[in-house]
Amino acid sequence: MLDGAQAGLSWKTILHRSEGYRTAFDDWNVERIARYGAKDVARLLNDPGIIRNRAKVASAITNAQAWLQIMEEGKGSFNDLLWKHVDHKTIVNRWKHSKQLPATTAVSDALSKDLKKAGFSFVGSTIVYAYMQAIGMVDDHLVDCWRRTGTR
Repeated sequence: MLDGAQAGLSWKTILHRSEGYRTAFDDWNVERIARYGAKDVARLLNDPGIIRNRAKVASAITNAQAWLQIMEEGKGSFNDLLWKHVDHKTIVNRWKHSKQLPATTAVSDALSKDLKKAGFSFVGSTIVYAYMQAIGMVDDHLVDCWRRTGTR
């Protein structure tokens, strides 16, 4: 949800609102979010603790519904849907300069396509690549970064 909300904005803007999102979206309870209706949308669009963008709010609800659909179909987990794209292993890149960091990759393109096919929105390849970095599917820390996998 936060990666989608960040589209077109700085991460600082979103991070300063993360607690507002948690509160506004029922502690990230996907079952509740999936059932949000018009009154909830109106409430969210008036909540100064989040980005009050109608498309992004609608996306949060749609994505909760899509996530539940995946879980209910019994075709594996959402985790499997994501991680199969990287053979269930973190991609560790060896970038020396931040200018080398991509905004998208063939993997994020494919995952974005799968997510859209599953009914998700605000999951373009750039957003998906940022999400892949955030959850550890991709380690793009520069080779001399102290946070890099294997250097801690």
